[in-house]
Amino acid sequence: MHAMAHYPQLLHTVLDTPEVRELAEFYRLLLGLQYRPGDEPSAEGDHDVDWLVLTDAHGNRKLAFQQVERLERTTWPRLDVPMQMHLDLTVPDRAALEKQHRRAVDLGAELLFDRTDDPLEPLYVFADPAGHPFCIFVA
Repeated sequence: MHAMAHYPQLLHTVLDTPEVRELAEFYRLLLGLQYRPGDEPSAEGDHDVDWLVLTDAHGNRKLAFQQVERLERTTWPRLDVPMQMHLDLTVPDRAALEKQHRRAVDLGAELLFDRTDDPLEPLYVFADPAGHPFCIFVA
């Protein structure tokens, strides 16, 4: 028997958001993902959408989005409302880091922290449109 059968398997990471489609679109565009079949935007609009899933090109689930009434944005780096969790995204070099910085901001991310002066691991920390933190750094 394969050893992996003895462990739970990570299906996807779920992000709470008051605006399910808006946040799904942000990450779909940022990460080049696609909707799970049936989750694509409909012509009539998305008035009652409370759950969406994004997959990679092979259909593997990556992120899901769950409707909540209210979400308190992290105040990081202040500790009033902690980060709790964040996504780490990597790029191969500084040129790609700057390109993805511009893309993230154009898509609606807010820059929280700039550590691009670090010679070993230049990094940006952003908040997505719902306030979840994520990092993009050179790895």
